Amino acid sequence: MLILLPPSEGKTAPAAGEPADHNDLWLPKLATARKRVLTRLVALSKRTSARAVAESLGTLGLSDGQRGELERNAALLTAPAAPAAQVYSGVLYEALDHATLPDDARGWVDERAVVFSGLWGVVRLTDRIPAYRCSAGVALPVIGGLTPYWKNSLTRALPQDDLVLDLRSGAYAAMWTPGSSSLALRVLHERVVDGVPKRSVVSHFNKATKGRMVRALAQAGVTPRTVDELIVALRDLKWTVEERPVAAGRPRQADVIVREL
Repeated sequence: MLILLPPSEGKTAPAAGEPADHNDLWLPKLATARKRVLTRLVALSKRTSARAVAESLGTLGLSDGQRGELERNAALLTAPAAPAAQVYSGVLYEALDHATLPDDARGWVDERAVVFSGLWGVVRLTDRIPAYRCSAGVALPVIGGLTPYWKNSLTRALPQDDLVLDLRSGAYAAMWTPGSSSLALRVLHERVVDGVPKRSVVSHFNKATKGRMVRALAQAGVTPRTVDELIVALRDLKWTVEERPVAAGRPRQADVIVREL
């Protein structure tokens, strides 16, 4: 089983260590594609004229107060790297709390979880990467939009027949479409308003719930072989899972209903 995770904007820059080697990351057949994005991102971020800096900030969706992100990107070739589980530090990863998992649970999640990235395409939690800023929605000079760029490469590199738990959304979900043996989950918060149940997506708690869900699956050490078995495993762990109808042969979809945040 593969568990597909989004990255986080929040990242903890490693204080020391050797730089990342794009040849050593999961799926080495992506090395050339990774090097191309890395080279273009560094070049974009190294520009120094006022006009060029403004253009670079705009390309990466950054504000003028985030110039430090350009400096970080400019140094990516020599920046210290650490396991992705330590670098990604957003809400989902705080809830997953990888470092405090027992050894067997940590091994379970390390074997199954992969993170989609605008810079790297996809990495495992154990892959060594530096902190960076480059979302999948970015369009880099020469390369163009990273979502279609990676979709082309990942379609050839990733397995189509594996059981997949898909916790991505937006541009990261568009980077690769798994096969029919997959379950895409979204998290809905249910509350009663004037006696009527109302459901909505709350971004912060959506991410936190997904992190807690992966942690619970890892601690339970579940080994589902089908989407139906995966849904049963989630329900056994006390998650409220409701399937949504999809066309035959399409990836399956479900909502996880959370009533307490």
